[in-house]
Amino acid sequence: MDVIDKYGADSLRFFLTTNTAPGTDLRYDEEKIKSTWNFINKLWNASRYVLMNLEDMKTSGYDYQNLSKADKWILTLKNNLIKDVIKNMDSYDFHNVGNMLYKFIWEDFCDNYIELSKAAMNDTTKAVLLDVLTTILKLLHPFMPYVTEEIYSMLPFKDSESIVISTYPKYDSETVFNEEMEEISKVIVDLREIRNLKATNNIKKDDRVMFNTNSDLEYIYKSQLKITDDILIKEPLEDYQSINYKSSLIDITYFFKNEVNKEELEADIKKLKDSIERRKKLLSNENYVNKAPKNIVDLDREKLKEEEVKLKLLEEQL
Repeated sequence: MDVIDKYGADSLRFFLTTNTAPGTDLRYDEEKIKSTWNFINKLWNASRYVLMNLEDMKTSGYDYQNLSKADKWILTLKNNLIKDVIKNMDSYDFHNVGNMLYKFIWEDFCDNYIELSKAAMNDTTKAVLLDVLTTILKLLHPFMPYVTEEIYSMLPFKDSESIVISTYPKYDSETVFNEEMEEISKVIVDLREIRNLKATNNIKKDDRVMFNTNSDLEYIYKSQLKITDDILIKEPLEDYQSINYKSSLIDITYFFKNEVNKEELEADIKKLKDSIERRKKLLSNENYVNKAPKNIVDLDREKLKEEEVKLKLLEEQL
């Protein structure tokens, strides 16, 4: 009861139903329950964002006539999620379902699509936001009945008064766009790498930038990286440090002036090396990799890659 009072019944229920594989014992871990509580807060805040943008929505349903590539990306991931969740629910692999839902909701929907939606908000994107959020709530409902019912009750254009009696999501091959999914996935990788470069090199918002892209997604790059006309330049700047990032979609160079403090730089390098060593040791532990939630292990692997990139950049500055 103390756990429910502190973190809510949904946090405890999600932990109990998704944190162990069939045939293995469940180990109680309050930190994981706390993590689920944070996850619920993330979902709640994302739902508030969607509902806020639906207030002036002109259509009364799902309008898919003018889908952007970002819209097609999330719809494709949504359909893949539905197919995988149904498959694992049928085989009672609830731990797999929990990991899938956690990753999709936290990373794909909240961290990526919601941010991408801000670059081109229109009635079609609003309809996609509503569609994906509705699907999320229905898939998550067996594991988090209270918060999903509460959010569902606030949605417009529902297919039933209660989520309990609503139709379960179905895979829709007509809203699967693999080409666009791959392209937007590349954009997301670009954005992550460029942000790492900016953070590592202490690039400020008013530092100048040269920017070229052979993609029609220029508006996404500019919006997400906060590239405005007043910082864009056409020719390199002399007597400036520069850092370049190039991929199949974008070629971008930042020009900046940073006084390198060797002592601080060496301290940052040491801190990164220690963190990388700890993370490598953790990921080499088969007991951890096999028993920890997949989303947590995947996050550690992703963090390790990011830290290794940052370390390389810092060492180049010495």
